Amino acid sequence: MKWLYGYLCLFFLIVFHEFGHFIAAKIFGVKVESFSVGFGPVLLHKNIKGTDWRLSLIPLGGYCGMKGEKEFQKAIENNLEEVGGEKDSLYGVHPIKRALIGFAGPFFNFIFAIIALSTINLIGYEYSSYSNKIFINPEQYENNYSAAADAGIISGDKIIEINGNNTEDFSDILKIVSINPDKDLVVKVDRNGEIIEFTVHSELNKSQGTGKIGVSADTSEILKRHTPKYNVFQAFGHGILDTFSGISLTFKGIGLLFKGIDLKNAVSGPARVTEMLGSTVKEGFSAGFKIGVISSLDLMAIISISLFIMNLLPIPILDGGLILIAIIEVIFRRKVKPKIQYYIQFIGLGFIAILFVIGLTGDISYFISKGKLK
Repeated sequence: MKWLYGYLCLFFLIVFHEFGHFIAAKIFGVKVESFSVGFGPVLLHKNIKGTDWRLSLIPLGGYCGMKGEKEFQKAIENNLEEVGGEKDSLYGVHPIKRALIGFAGPFFNFIFAIIALSTINLIGYEYSSYSNKIFINPEQYENNYSAAADAGIISGDKIIEINGNNTEDFSDILKIVSINPDKDLVVKVDRNGEIIEFTVHSELNKSQGTGKIGVSADTSEILKRHTPKYNVFQAFGHGILDTFSGISLTFKGIGLLFKGIDLKNAVSGPARVTEMLGSTVKEGFSAGFKIGVISSLDLMAIISISLFIMNLLPIPILDGGLILIAIIEVIFRRKVKPKIQYYIQFIGLGFIAILFVIGLTGDISYFISKGKLK
């Protein structure tokens, strides 16, 4: 059942993305010939104001079929010097309008993330954590190096601040350290009432792509915490800030790919994403309706931010490729030759193929390790 939940969430995010293209195309005068929920053979359809709305057999997202999308392929086949198109077609409008149509899909993913995170801030939630009192890992686990111990921190210290950010509980410590791998962190501790400052160089956990300093929580004390209570406007503001924070963290994660982390764990394929979504939804709602809504929206926001960034990569087969070509045409005031676009596509296809293989390999390894495939 969790696979169905995960699939429905991912399905919604993709269709919402395509609806962004639809809205922008309508605004800029490009005829939308079809909009399909699903791919493949059409099961049901109805023509409304010139657009054929479809429900298709294969429920793997959807598509927004705009007039003139096939003009590029025709230009290649007929060896034309440029991609032509009528005024109400994708390649017939001004390049800036075409770029904005391409941008609209990822932008809708961005908007969804803001809505989801704003909703979470508005609802608020209670969570459990341990205190900020820590133990040094080598004392807890044999042969486990601790950067914190190297810096002079000892078991029983309370970490009260990292890089100027207050750490009221262990979840605050984890949050700050995990997003700052391989960096010098200024850590303040409370040692029996005395405030001492240390500089700790965090390690990079190559299997997870996160930072660590080699400390464990004091599990003898469990704290009940609650997120701040915001009104609608405050929640919306924090939703925007959280979205930009998520974008920043995603770029940091991309940067870590070049620092030797385990790509099979870092890059998830569609199967693992669907499974994670499904598990989050199922486990969240089993704990209560409110928790289910919050946990589902949180993970969907993270994936939506990833879709926003991924689709803006300057690769011809993605939205970012359409935007890039349009920008080049604006700058040089001439259309890019179809053959040049065609050759560039091979680079994009190669990049996507590499990511697909890494993601697929990682998915297989992940499910084998969990005992799901025999």
